[in-house]
Amino acid sequence: MNYLRAIGACLLIGALFFASCSTKKDAFVNRNWHALTTKYNVLYNGELAFEAGREQLRQDYRDNYWEILPVERLQVSGQVKLDSEDNNPNFLKAEEKATKAIQKHSMEIEDRERNPQTDEAFLLLGKARYFDERYIPAIEAFNYILRKYPDSDKLNEATIWREKTNIRLGYPELAIKNLRRLFYFEEVEDQDYADARAIMGQAFLDLNAPDSALRELKTAAAYARKKEEKARYLFIIGQLYNSLDHKDSANLVFDRIIEMNRRIPRVYLVNAHLKKIDNIEINPENRDFVEEYLEELVENRENRPFLDKIHRQRALFYADTDRDSLSLASYDKSLRATQQDRVINALNYNDLADYYFDENSYRNAGAYYDSVLLNLDENTRKFRAITKKRENLDDVIKYEEIVQYTDSVLRLYEMSPENRTAYFEQYVDSLKAFDAAEAEKKERRASAGFEAFAQSSGGKQNKGKFYFYNITSLGYGKTAFRNQWGERQLEDNWRWSNKARTIPDEAVAGTDAAATGSEVVQDEQRYSVEYYVSQIPEDPLVADSLRQERNFANYQLGIIYKEKFKELFLAGGKLELVLQRDPQERLILPSKYNLLKIYEELESPLAADMREDIIRNHPGSRYAAILTNPDIQLDALENSPDRRYADLYKAYRDQQYLQVITGSEESITQFTGDPIVPKLELLKANAIGRLQGLQEFKEALNYLALNYPNTDEGKEAQQIVSDQIPQMEALELTPALSAPGTANWKVVFPFKRADDETAQKLRERLEEVVKDLNYKNAVSKDIYNLEDQFVVVHGFRSKDFALGFAELIKKNKDYRIDNENFVILSSNYKVVQIHKNLQDYLRQVQTPKP
Repeated sequence: MNYLRAIGACLLIGALFFASCSTKKDAFVNRNWHALTTKYNVLYNGELAFEAGREQLRQDYRDNYWEILPVERLQVSGQVKLDSEDNNPNFLKAEEKATKAIQKHSMEIEDRERNPQTDEAFLLLGKARYFDERYIPAIEAFNYILRKYPDSDKLNEATIWREKTNIRLGYPELAIKNLRRLFYFEEVEDQDYADARAIMGQAFLDLNAPDSALRELKTAAAYARKKEEKARYLFIIGQLYNSLDHKDSANLVFDRIIEMNRRIPRVYLVNAHLKKIDNIEINPENRDFVEEYLEELVENRENRPFLDKIHRQRALFYADTDRDSLSLASYDKSLRATQQDRVINALNYNDLADYYFDENSYRNAGAYYDSVLLNLDENTRKFRAITKKRENLDDVIKYEEIVQYTDSVLRLYEMSPENRTAYFEQYVDSLKAFDAAEAEKKERRASAGFEAFAQSSGGKQNKGKFYFYNITSLGYGKTAFRNQWGERQLEDNWRWSNKARTIPDEAVAGTDAAATGSEVVQDEQRYSVEYYVSQIPEDPLVADSLRQERNFANYQLGIIYKEKFKELFLAGGKLELVLQRDPQERLILPSKYNLLKIYEELESPLAADMREDIIRNHPGSRYAAILTNPDIQLDALENSPDRRYADLYKAYRDQQYLQVITGSEESITQFTGDPIVPKLELLKANAIGRLQGLQEFKEALNYLALNYPNTDEGKEAQQIVSDQIPQMEALELTPALSAPGTANWKVVFPFKRADDETAQKLRERLEEVVKDLNYKNAVSKDIYNLEDQFVVVHGFRSKDFALGFAELIKKNKDYRIDNENFVILSSNYKVVQIHKNLQDYLRQVQTPKP
């Protein structure tokens, strides 16, 4: 009997279980069974995956505390995703669980949802998509809750998440409008209210409205229950006060963060300290206080993960107090402690680059700017600005080295023979002292190494063994030999002093190179005063050439500092040096005009005198015309650079190549330092190529690429040399028999350039003949070189047609044109014009002479 009852109970329970699985029956058991299954099974696992993915994002995200923080700690790629490829597996799992909950446990009966957990599933679905940067599918999920579940307790939360998504999609105005409606019509709990106000603050930040953002974030901070969020909102408020230059208000906010101490993540605490220090205006009264403040932050063991930021702040403090050596040391410590933080690395390297630039150490500055670029994203405005600055620095390095070299040589040239000898005697004495100190140091180091090895277990075990059988001893010996003797060839008399020796110490080699202009100096020359004196030029023409080179380099530096770096004082100093050192005529007027512009921008009283100087001493120049009539259009001036270039370009199109070359050279000299110069150089190079051939064209392009590497024309020249010149060099004459059936042939009549009138008459006559014969051929007059030119009839579809035309105009009594001519394939004509190898072609085809 009991057995039957048990079976019946099991059947009853099974029936109830299967009945409760139905999502089509609105019964108490059905609703609660599906709700419990959704909440404690599917959604529970989905929430765990979602939190794991969110925690991973938090750990991977790095805030940039040198810019205003975003309200939400979330790294976004900036791309709008529509699919589910390459997504975070945790968010993908959360989405799958939410979808499963909706598909298997949703109870939509009579157009109403009966499972109270379905809205939770849609909310999880939307949040997973949001953090996976699929904002459009996410907003669909949030809108579904707002539209289908009017009685849900998640409506406010869904609204807030929808507006977060709208902000990510670039609709901050819509988010503000919807959130204001939420505040007006709904009663929102404190934490949700804080979240909504913070999101509205982010919307105002995106709209560049800091005052409105401050109001919203203050409210968010007041209602936030989570200390971490409260600290973040307060930190952003402090940053906004700083952006509005309200430093006192900012420091009060940072003090509130500092008072929270260990109740918040330490990163906010440390950065609040640093921002507060940064807002303090350093003066003699508070200097010691700030230094002690920073020292305490460094010594606090809890701040070790943030030493990179603290040392950077110390570097800025020391720089403000003119203690450069301490500042550089602090930058070095910050770089060593950064833990691959690209933001702070970029800031530190940029500060170091600027420091060395201001100190005229341009090579060091360039190296640090290279390091800045390695720590910046390529598709940013900052990257492009630093790249441009770095490219401009190449010219600065080049011209500063020219100035340094020429100054050094001219200083020695202008010395009396006695002073030169005394100078180099002192230099040689310093070299000997340096070498002796280095040799002693290396000997002590080698002795210490042998002694340490002798006391080691390896030395004791090998004691008594033959030296060359002991590998460790042999290694020490080789090192000691190189330190004392350098690299010596295996040969007799290797110890003699006249044997060349490589000095291993870079500092000594650098000193020798700077003093003598050579890279390798032999031992007897290294200590020879006569050798150094002999390197100084004696010819006055060489000295004059060096002075001109120095003036031109200083002029270029003045223009670069003025136009590209906006360093007006540096630029003015360089241009003033040019005028003081007897410059070439071509440099005087542009130097004065650029100095005038610098004086005007600096509001210097020297501007009036310089203006008067230009008008009085250079009355016929374009600069004087501009100064006396400011409304004049520069392009309209007869001798303006643009007008001159236009005239030369017209001459180039008219094949007046020699005129283009000579005119370009005159204009380049006249407009030195003007942006038109690289354009003139490129035009001249093309004219040289058309007139003289490929090799001369290549040389002209190389000159342009080397002397104007950072201009568009210089880069174009380099591209032509790298890509197009090799293709042109590979062009060869094609045998006529191998020409394709659709080849284009020409009939060419050669003339001397001196016989231009006859060539022009023949061209006009051939145009009449072609028209009379109803042919479609074109006729042109092409320059070949300095002496020769061609009259060419183009467009014959075969060699026979070309030969027939030449025969026709020669024999026909109406034409009787019997000038010397030859036929040529179009591709071969191109080769002949590029390589200037007409005679090679004529020998190849064995054209008979008339």
